[in-house]
Amino acid sequence: MISVKNVLVLLAVAFTAYLAARGLSWTGPVAQPLVVVIALVFYLATTWLCIFWEPASTRSTPQTGAAGAGAAAASAGADGDPKALAEGIRGPVPLPAIAQVLALACAVIVPSAISVAVGAASRTEPFATWYLGGIGALMTIVMVRRRPWTAWTGIVALTVASMVWMGPLNALALGLVGSIVWVTCAQLLVFSMDRAARDTSRLTRLQRAASGWQTSQVVRQRERRVQVQKALAVAGPVLTRTVAHAGRLTDADRLEARIAEGKLRDEMRGPRLLDDAVRAELERARRRGANVTVLDEGGLDGVDEEQLGVIRAQLADALRSAASDRLYIRTSPDERVAVTVVGRSPSVGGPSDEDSVDLWLEIPHPGRA
Repeated sequence: MISVKNVLVLLAVAFTAYLAARGLSWTGPVAQPLVVVIALVFYLATTWLCIFWEPASTRSTPQTGAAGAGAAAASAGADGDPKALAEGIRGPVPLPAIAQVLALACAVIVPSAISVAVGAASRTEPFATWYLGGIGALMTIVMVRRRPWTAWTGIVALTVASMVWMGPLNALALGLVGSIVWVTCAQLLVFSMDRAARDTSRLTRLQRAASGWQTSQVVRQRERRVQVQKALAVAGPVLTRTVAHAGRLTDADRLEARIAEGKLRDEMRGPRLLDDAVRAELERARRRGANVTVLDEGGLDGVDEEQLGVIRAQLADALRSAASDRLYIRTSPDERVAVTVVGRSPSVGGPSDEDSVDLWLEIPHPGRA
């Protein structure tokens, strides 16, 4: 499967292989060719390990890939293209400690090994100075893998070794400056990508919050429209008759107005307690003259529709047998009790006495009683 990550990995491998291949293009005598070959193999193995190696704990996590980011770093060093690191915005994962040690060992050993192996007369030849760009590319990969201290330590080691073996001016002129610039650009790119990732995450949270607020407003508007429609359905006929009779209502009209008012209060104060059976029993109680109060104060939060159906059925049965003059129906904060129904009526002693409680019913939560 061709992807940006795979392309960047291929570019990184090809770029580092090209730098190493320069070390085999001997145009002069080489005192110890075997040492050169061993140094090249060690460099390539370490570099490709830093490109491909991800901790086992992160392989199952969806990532754009540390390898792709490392490859981007190597290739970005050559052409300065910041898009090469764009895939690392959700990665890359930090380089494991063993790979860091190998990278530092490579930065320390390879320059000296190559300089000794080619001999003093060939230390400024292209086949002997390839390590300036090679170690720079390796440290760029290490930087992208979020190990800045290791990367800069490797650059310091490269600087010291190259200046010792070929002199400060030759080292700076033959590629040391470019390696330092690569690592610096890689650090700036990683910082910029991390900042972009943070900004993206922040904008995503703000967008979700805005979407949630907008959704809640839409839901509230829908609920208000539903409530207005219910209010019109209940109170519309009463208001129409009131207007038609210029406010002169009969006793039957006044009763219908009180019942309509009660229905509207029920829908606003306790909608989760209501179904058709409960509404019918509440209307029946009001028509016989009872004063009914329904309050849902949050005691039914988290109760599913099936449990609500059981609670409503028990409430309708309780209202069907109630004969109290005042009925108080409210949800309960108790963990076991869902709804409390209290009925009060005037005591036999006379109107001066307090109403007596003639109904007390606690409807339990289904499955919690």
